[in-house]
Amino acid sequence: MKLSKVEKIQGSITLLTGLHIGSGNTEMHIGGTDSPVIKNPITQQPYIPGSSIKGKMRSLLEWEAGLIGITDGRPVSFEHLAALKGEDIDAAKNIIRLFGGAPKPGTNEDLLRDIGPTRLAFWDCNLSEKWIEMMSKRNLLLTETKMENTIDRIKGTAEHPRNTERVPAGSVFDFAVSVRVHNEEDLLDMLIRGLKLLEITGLGGSGSRGYGKIEIKLKQDSYQQRLKSFDLG
Repeated sequence: MKLSKVEKIQGSITLLTGLHIGSGNTEMHIGGTDSPVIKNPITQQPYIPGSSIKGKMRSLLEWEAGLIGITDGRPVSFEHLAALKGEDIDAAKNIIRLFGGAPKPGTNEDLLRDIGPTRLAFWDCNLSEKWIEMMSKRNLLLTETKMENTIDRIKGTAEHPRNTERVPAGSVFDFAVSVRVHNEEDLLDMLIRGLKLLEITGLGGSGSRGYGKIEIKLKQDSYQQRLKSFDLG
């Protein structure tokens, strides 16, 4: 197996609705929000972790390929390949090629050589400098606090109020993913397919309540055209 090239695919992620990716901070602060978003600890600016994009995209591709029942909800890996055949095993192998598979000791050496190393490396997505500059000039914050509650179906009253921090609609993040290409292989269709699934389903939490709808734009015109015209049917 020979490394042919390493390609960096760049672009932007624009939020069409507010985005919440939690920080995991369970400590309560006076005047703070119940559920803050993840922020850079130095700049205190919100960002989208590369791991969030990678994990969501991989999960969507595995659901689409019908692999979730075979893996009992775990990411598809080398240990699951023996139970697959035909198109299923081809899809599973390509997902492992792109995202990795954590082989266990004793995994067949020929299989390891066939699949090779992880191809994708997702970068954390920081807010666009132009967006930060525009918000600063308008004296606006980079996040918003959204109030939510539960409605008592009998009384018709609001209960259990809570507030959630979100990155507001319109925010623009820089996007980048590095792709290792071996032996002139072409796994780009699966990558583009994953990006299209992200656009359709969204990022972050509370997607069923309208959070996390995004639009992806790629700088490379040929890739953007493929993303725009990609048919999931």
